Amino acid sequence: MEPHATTAQWDGELLTLHDSTQAVHAVRSTLAPVLGLEPPQVRVLAPYVGGGFGSKGLPHAPEVAAALAALALPGHPVRLAVTRQQMFALTGYRTATRSRVRLGAEPDGTLLALRHDATSQTSRIKEFAEQTATAARMMAAAPHRATTHRVAALDVAVPSWMRAPGEMPGMHAHEVALDELAVAAGVDPIDLRERNEPEVDPETGKPFNGRRLVECLRLGAERFGWSERPAEPRARAEGDWWVGTGVASATYPMLFSPGNTARVRSLGGGRYGVDVGAVDLGTGARTVLVQIAADALRVAPDCIDLAIGDTDLPFATVAGGSSGTSSWGSAIAAAAQQFRHDHGDSPDPGLHTEAASGAYPDTDGHALHSFGAVFAEARVHRWTGEVRVSRLHGVYSVGRVINPMTARSQLLGALTMGLSAALFEEGWRDPRTGHVVTQDLATYHVAAHADVLDLQAEWLDEEDHLSTPMGSRGIGEIGIVGTSAAVANATFHATGVRVRSLPITADHFLDT
Repeated sequence: MEPHATTAQWDGELLTLHDSTQAVHAVRSTLAPVLGLEPPQVRVLAPYVGGGFGSKGLPHAPEVAAALAALALPGHPVRLAVTRQQMFALTGYRTATRSRVRLGAEPDGTLLALRHDATSQTSRIKEFAEQTATAARMMAAAPHRATTHRVAALDVAVPSWMRAPGEMPGMHAHEVALDELAVAAGVDPIDLRERNEPEVDPETGKPFNGRRLVECLRLGAERFGWSERPAEPRARAEGDWWVGTGVASATYPMLFSPGNTARVRSLGGGRYGVDVGAVDLGTGARTVLVQIAADALRVAPDCIDLAIGDTDLPFATVAGGSSGTSSWGSAIAAAAQQFRHDHGDSPDPGLHTEAASGAYPDTDGHALHSFGAVFAEARVHRWTGEVRVSRLHGVYSVGRVINPMTARSQLLGALTMGLSAALFEEGWRDPRTGHVVTQDLATYHVAAHADVLDLQAEWLDEEDHLSTPMGSRGIGEIGIVGTSAAVANATFHATGVRVRSLPITADHFLDT
């Protein structure tokens, strides 16, 4: 992950920041009042970010420090690049989360009651809460449900978004608990989930936009060879390795940010300029937005000149929450349609139209979510406790996939991140000072390509025009939700040892 970096310059009238951020307009709106400037006096550019993963979704102290130094040195550019060690105190980190899940069910595993109580840490200076238990409100058809969220205010630095949404640790707890219920009831984990599928959203009573979780589970089971799985844990060994398989559901809400604005300009010769203040943090937004603009204007993609990552461009919300393509793309589609209405199919050069996306999704009539199923095969060494994941497959229902190449890359990357959370990523804090001790990639381990041999991601063929004009939904976050739970469930099936914490390290299995 590229550390945070900002270059700022004040010319006496305009403060220009070249910032590594996921939201240029958010940086301007936050910094301007802090610095005593008007928003038009601040320009923020982020044409290339180099990775954000949520931590660059909000402005942090380094932007303020660089801006203050620039204001004190008019005419001189000031650059501040945060070191890896400084990130943990200055730019946010993933908060520790604890979940308590209680399930009440019939002997066949049909849920009667579900409760998910989540606690996370925050700073005494500023409250930050994860959406840990929200998925439990709509995942199962239990007639009695309750969720709570509590934060513990500690003398620590302020946490922030980092590496995964709050649904990730919440769904880990939920899906491991369901696996325990399946074992207690003697029911196949997939059959248990199908048995508890709701017909409508249990929380709101609204129909789903197209809940295809069961199809993801069934297709994934077929691809993965789930039918060959022995029912009992600790039933398969290959040499010195216990081998097991696990499954978990994935979900993420369809998030949409209204108010995004796009501008379409005619350049002549059949070419068009498309401007929106969005940020591509490495997920392929630049490519996908060109495709959306070309489709809406009915021209080839190479006829589009896209400009993004600049507060001089029309307003755009954060590249986060799997909402970017939906929110910015809807604005581009609206601007393109209005442009054609205003200027026709053969416009003169120099004409332009701006339009906002508005509140497109059918949030009043439907519960809008994406779903998926993750399958894992884990191998646990009988003498050392070492865990290896030999297969990791995901099947998703995410609406229309606009660019299969970038979508597959995002899902494979998210699956790898979920594997990393399951087996490796562990932060340690010094109890005397509250500072994080594991401040570099030598002591904080992350998964690499070699850590999973068979990694696959696919999706159902569908379009969801209740969510966006393009028929798409976001895909950034859902690939990591449920992944660690599938790995945890696979290690139980391999060894008969249930691990309820992350990461799942070798010491948990040494007494087996």
